[in-house]
Amino acid sequence: MRAILHVDMDAFYASVEQRDNPSLRGKPVIVGGHAQRGVVVAASYEVRPFGVKSAMPMARAVKQAPHAIVVKPRFSAYAEASEQVFAIFERYTPLIEPLSLDEAFLDVTASVGLFGAAADIAKRIRKEIAHELNLPASAGIATAKFVAKIASDLAKPNGQREVRPEETVAFLAGLPVSRLWGVGPKTEEAMKRAGLVTIGDVATRDVGWLEERFGAASAKHLWELSHGIDARDVVPDRAAKSVGAEDTFDEDLTGPEALKPHVHAQALRVARRLRRASLKGRVVQLKLKFADFTLITRRVTLREATDDGQVIYRAALELLERAHEGKALRLTGVSVQLDEDEPQLGLFPAAAPKSSKLNEAMDRIAARFGSKAITMADIAGAEASDDDQHRSEKPVDKPKR
Repeated sequence: MRAILHVDMDAFYASVEQRDNPSLRGKPVIVGGHAQRGVVVAASYEVRPFGVKSAMPMARAVKQAPHAIVVKPRFSAYAEASEQVFAIFERYTPLIEPLSLDEAFLDVTASVGLFGAAADIAKRIRKEIAHELNLPASAGIATAKFVAKIASDLAKPNGQREVRPEETVAFLAGLPVSRLWGVGPKTEEAMKRAGLVTIGDVATRDVGWLEERFGAASAKHLWELSHGIDARDVVPDRAAKSVGAEDTFDEDLTGPEALKPHVHAQALRVARRLRRASLKGRVVQLKLKFADFTLITRRVTLREATDDGQVIYRAALELLERAHEGKALRLTGVSVQLDEDEPQLGLFPAAAPKSSKLNEAMDRIAARFGSKAITMADIAGAEASDDDQHRSEKPVDKPKR
């Protein structure tokens, strides 16, 4: 019987801001950008009763909650907190599948004998995140990823919920069909027209009935999920095809000087994840999203596989200089495609590159004191600028009528 956790940080970006700035605690906080053209990056639980939520246009959010305090995003701070959270996950299992900076699936099946029941492991993880990082997290516990994800959503904020195998069908039955993975607005409307309003409605139908209306592939998928059947494994970095990091900017950035620190920080984050998983890769890919939402990717193949952040950064920077052409960007991302085949060993082992000792030392320092304890000058400068902006934020003025 598998034991799957879904751990999700609560209002992650907003919680980091409230932690780092005590004057924001308990107050309605919107993490977002320009009041006219930006979107809400995160909303604290204090502002959500006013209808403010992530991805909402900032103009609408400020109108609905004119008393809210708006702070600009500090993605470097969120990446720092994310690495610390994932370091806590790694104390309990190597089988961690990141979904974003603030959530992941954990397979703790083999950890139960060492740390106790899956629910106890979830409780320990949440307690350590709260004690060490002063951040809230919620968790779902089940035998399937799909069910664990729903359980963590229903446990928010700052709670956890376990769904035992014998409880699964009853747990899902009353939930709307929109909770089923793969069911978007159009499919939801089609299901409602067929009389399927809840997941329980789907579970009571046989596969043949569903096939007639939604096709064979969709029917099987919907029927299995409605019964809590989800055989997908937790896929850690070791089994992934690539390791990446990306950031969406609050305001579009133009020019290499503005973009370099972000690409550099992303390259270093990717490298740290590679080293933690004892992996290397030869193909470096740069992802760019322009102001008009056009998305492109560019890649280069290195002579040798690497887990060194500076090597990855230099390759990504070369791609950036060739591809961005001075246009405004709203997102950059760096990833490394992993080597699928193990390299053939030489007769005499090659000497480790000098950078490996430096990286090892930096990893130890970061693990003990956080990644900001020692970093590169360009990244530190960018972070200092972000912090200055953060400290100067003021409540949004109530719009004049």
